[in-house]
Amino acid sequence: MRESTAVDLSAADRERLLALVADRNTPSKVVWRAKIILATADGLGTMAIMRETGKSKPCVWRWQERFMHEGIDGLLRDKTRLPGTPPLPESVRQKVLAKTASETPPDATHWSVRTMAKALGISRMSVQRIWAEAGLKPHLVKRFKVSSDPMFEEKVTDVVGLYLNPPDRALVLCVDEKSQIQALDRTQPGLPLKRGRASTMTHDYVRHGTTTLFAALDTRTGRVIGECQPRHRAKEFIRFLRRIDRSVGKSLDIHLVLDNYGTHKTPEVKAWLAKRPRFHLHFTPTSASWLNLVERFFAEITTKRIRRGAFASVAELEQAIRDYLDRHNAAPKPFIWTRTADRILISERRALNALDEVRAGNQVLGTEH
Repeated sequence: MRESTAVDLSAADRERLLALVADRNTPSKVVWRAKIILATADGLGTMAIMRETGKSKPCVWRWQERFMHEGIDGLLRDKTRLPGTPPLPESVRQKVLAKTASETPPDATHWSVRTMAKALGISRMSVQRIWAEAGLKPHLVKRFKVSSDPMFEEKVTDVVGLYLNPPDRALVLCVDEKSQIQALDRTQPGLPLKRGRASTMTHDYVRHGTTTLFAALDTRTGRVIGECQPRHRAKEFIRFLRRIDRSVGKSLDIHLVLDNYGTHKTPEVKAWLAKRPRFHLHFTPTSASWLNLVERFFAEITTKRIRRGAFASVAELEQAIRDYLDRHNAAPKPFIWTRTADRILISERRALNALDEVRAGNQVLGTEH
């Protein structure tokens, strides 16, 4: 059995160790090392120090010995050690990066650490380290669509201008429909959340019908005018426009940000709007629904109230949506748009150039084959 270690601390050393423990900016590993030495100097045995710090016996002994040989400075740094194996040559690293970016395995659409390690005869940890240093994540994919709208620049400038510099004596509303919201009920009750286990829900469900949420987001206050309707045709859209007309003071103009869905441009809708000149429509570019701020609200209500809900009927689903709208409007928070039109146009041009390069490369490969 190893005998208990005795440590004699000078007043200066004790003051410095206490300061390290009290300082919120001290790394946690330095804090528990200092606590080991302070407890040792106070005469606590190894078992008591283990209980107080939560560290193992070899760990306590190791840092006691380090302090005895190197003092407090020895507690502030990790022991350097020679690597067990020599580092990989730079040529191997470049091979990993090149294969990751320009090739795929014969039996998959992307590389995993195991397939890459097997292909190059290196360890999985080496592949992980190389990918981490290069910021590569082959297992992830992001979806995108670059707008091909010939009026992209004009529409972006118009809509972003409304967000960043709204007109006087006017209300800017982002309008859209969240269609085909399904009233889904699970076939069995789920298990509740508990320690070590996530809450559960069955993978299968029973459909009880659908509803459509029409919503108009006030960009200034964050309040939402919303209602559920069974379908999303022109007649339902006009009904919702009437709801907006009643809700907004007659002294204000109404600027609506909309997408290019056909329902928003029917002759019936145009005729209704022609009789109400205070309505002004601003259309987002095609394939650019992200420019409409109400999509952000739709994402929140889906995540917080709909996706994990269980509804035995459409009426129950619609009541849940109305309850969410009431709670949201009781304490609304606006979504703040910060990106300027110029920055968006620069990003779009960069994306188009990248697509052109990919297309050109594919054409060359097709010619070679």
